[in-house]
Amino acid sequence: MWPETPKAVVRLLERLGVTVEFPVEQTCCGQMFTNTGYADEAIPLVRSFVEVFGRYDAVVAPSGSCTGSVREQYADLATRSGDSGLQEAVGEVAPRVYELSEYLVDVLGITDVGAYFPHRVTYHPTCHSLRMLHVGDRPLRLLREVRGIDLVELPAAAECCGFGGTFAVKNADVSVAMGADKARHVRDTGAEVLVAGDNSCLAHIGGLLGRERAGVRTMHLAEVLAATEESA
Repeated sequence: MWPETPKAVVRLLERLGVTVEFPVEQTCCGQMFTNTGYADEAIPLVRSFVEVFGRYDAVVAPSGSCTGSVREQYADLATRSGDSGLQEAVGEVAPRVYELSEYLVDVLGITDVGAYFPHRVTYHPTCHSLRMLHVGDRPLRLLREVRGIDLVELPAAAECCGFGGTFAVKNADVSVAMGADKARHVRDTGAEVLVAGDNSCLAHIGGLLGRERAGVRTMHLAEVLAATEESA
């Protein structure tokens, strides 16, 4: 749905000297099933994930939501399957799955990725990255090192934007109200660009900002970090 994000991840990691493969066999992680009570339907996707990614040293995802699903939900799903081989495979693969900022800061030991982005930016920490993965200030540490950036703090940054996947469908009024609060805080910063680590949240907030004609565009963290003087 957002092809520029994985493209940006590949450009960024290759620029940093990482050998990147994008296996075309990969599918959805299965979180949509798990979060809506269809755990048994998610198990084939768990099996597919460990088969596709099991041979890699690290699996990097530009999504706190998907990363959180693999690291926090897969073990329970594998146990539910009753397949000891799947349980073992999940135990081996899940710890090697990283959200992008985790991989850059914790594995590569880098905060200055050589990016250039001369725009006024504010950052929204998504719920799964903040509360499930505990990425903390890693994304902000990366953004602060971007040359030319004017990074401004987002008021009430830790508040949920209201998307929550199917929550936005099942509880639309609450979701929109929460999103409207977030959009107002974004407007208050005077930022040109809202950045986050999950495109689902950006779609929700960006939709509201677009309807308000706020003049604020949304970008994934990977796209900002991949930007250079030639592309910015």
